[in-house]
Amino acid sequence: MTGSLPPALLLAAPTSGSGKTTLTLSLLAALRDTGLVVRAAKCGPDYIDPRFHEAASGAPSVNLDPFAMTPETLRQVAAAQASGADLLLIEAAMGLFDGAADGKSSAADVAAALGVPVILVVDCGRQAQSVAALVRGFRDHRADVRVAGVILNRIGSARHADLLTSALAPLGMPVLGLMPRKAALALPERHLGLVQAEETADLAGFLAGAAEAARTAVDLAALVALAGPLSGAAAQPAPVLLPPPGQRVAIARDVAFSFAYPHLLAGWQAAGAEILPFSPLADEGPDPAADAVYLPGGYPELHAGRLATNAGFRFGMERAVAAGRPVFGECGGYMVLGEVLVDAEGASHAMLGLLPLRTSFAARRLHLGYRRLTARADLPFAGLHRGTELAAHEFHYATIQHEGAADRLFAARDPAGEPLPDMGLVRGRVMGSFAHLISA
Repeated sequence: MTGSLPPALLLAAPTSGSGKTTLTLSLLAALRDTGLVVRAAKCGPDYIDPRFHEAASGAPSVNLDPFAMTPETLRQVAAAQASGADLLLIEAAMGLFDGAADGKSSAADVAAALGVPVILVVDCGRQAQSVAALVRGFRDHRADVRVAGVILNRIGSARHADLLTSALAPLGMPVLGLMPRKAALALPERHLGLVQAEETADLAGFLAGAAEAARTAVDLAALVALAGPLSGAAAQPAPVLLPPPGQRVAIARDVAFSFAYPHLLAGWQAAGAEILPFSPLADEGPDPAADAVYLPGGYPELHAGRLATNAGFRFGMERAVAAGRPVFGECGGYMVLGEVLVDAEGASHAMLGLLPLRTSFAARRLHLGYRRLTARADLPFAGLHRGTELAAHEFHYATIQHEGAADRLFAARDPAGEPLPDMGLVRGRVMGSFAHLISA
């Protein structure tokens, strides 16, 4: 199959916390061990899970976001990701039918747009025969979404497995796997999700154990046989969903600044831009040859003391600003562009001071949701002027202590179109906000 678009599956669950990320990693690693070339994707706005996909599959994972991507764009991104593989495995977010505040943009919408079968992962840790009613409901809920099989997770015993499979037998739904409860198949978490892949101790050992668990508990051949072709998709390069901010783009890349979408970076490169990574944690500044600087989100709050004392990073950023280079920061990058970041223990750390902003993790409050943005200023991305509309999401626990004298960057609305407070600041050619841009 290599050389043409492969079949695909979407792995979903009734709720968050059902174990679909761990199972996705188990399947990716197990299928890769069989010699298949596997590729992965994640539904919705998620930076962390795709890096685990990359570790398990051996290739970067991408995001398929039905809020910010049209069905045609979803097919383009999926096709570019799948090209040259034997199987594309897509991991859902939340529950299969859970979406944005307007009731749209669910993993089910991705499955419908791509025409791919769904494998339902059911956490059976606290149920037995009731699993049949649950699976029947998910199977029948939408005519354009085909639930082709189930994997039963967190099985307590052989007796438990018998109760579950007997209850499901009348439905004729293929049971592809019975995964037992295993404490070893748990990954550490922090406030935005899993601890990042690059920070996870012995990730290779975890993946080896996860692959072995999948080989033992899942009928891999039957799983692959249920995969279906990507509907209406043809092999093509990655689409450009957001123009590059320059010809040579310096991007902060380390564990403090890791939240950059692969589909955006691939699009920038497809548009002819050169990516120049640098590590603020290693006290590096942006390449002087760069004509734009991008500080993505991540976990700067966990490294604020170190960032505050990294003079090389500070000098390089000040040099870029003095040279008139556009500087754009998202979420964590936005906080670092500010004057002060207060960490979770209440200690204040001086940041770059390029925007009049003070943020704090000492008084945490969850900000989560998709955002519809309208630019209040010309953006550094080619052709995106004042008035441009963009799709974005927001996910952080930081609070704003102070925003000083500067123009606001975006007018904001929620997915249903209800107005939200303006987001972000712009001072000269330095700008940023808590929003993660997905597409224009």
